[in-house]
Amino acid sequence: MFSHVMIGTNDLEAAKSFYDKLLGTLGIPPAVVDRHRIFYRTKTGTFAVSKPIDGKTATAANGGTIGFTAKSTDEADAWHATGVANGATTCEDPPGVRDMAGMKLYLAYLRDPDGNKLCVMHRMAS
Repeated sequence: MFSHVMIGTNDLEAAKSFYDKLLGTLGIPPAVVDRHRIFYRTKTGTFAVSKPIDGKTATAANGGTIGFTAKSTDEADAWHATGVANGATTCEDPPGVRDMAGMKLYLAYLRDPDGNKLCVMHRMAS
């Protein structure tokens, strides 16, 4: 359904450093830089971070969450720990298992240094 997701930042270099480390825990290579944007491309889609092209300050989406997939609970925990160690703040409940409509999910949430809400999810065997 989606080709890409793009969020804003006020500091592209800091965002690249943060996301290179954070997404590296999920096996995603460092970003490709294109002027005022950075791109993380995979077989399943593209995640991008950009300075706003209108020149105004980037703000986080109120009610918005960007979700990433982890291959295991250990990978999800590494994602969360790397985020916190590099300037993110934890939010929502602590990382852990959530039972949702017969599914077991392992979830962890962060706010990146620009305030964007992020989630990593690992689908567990029911």
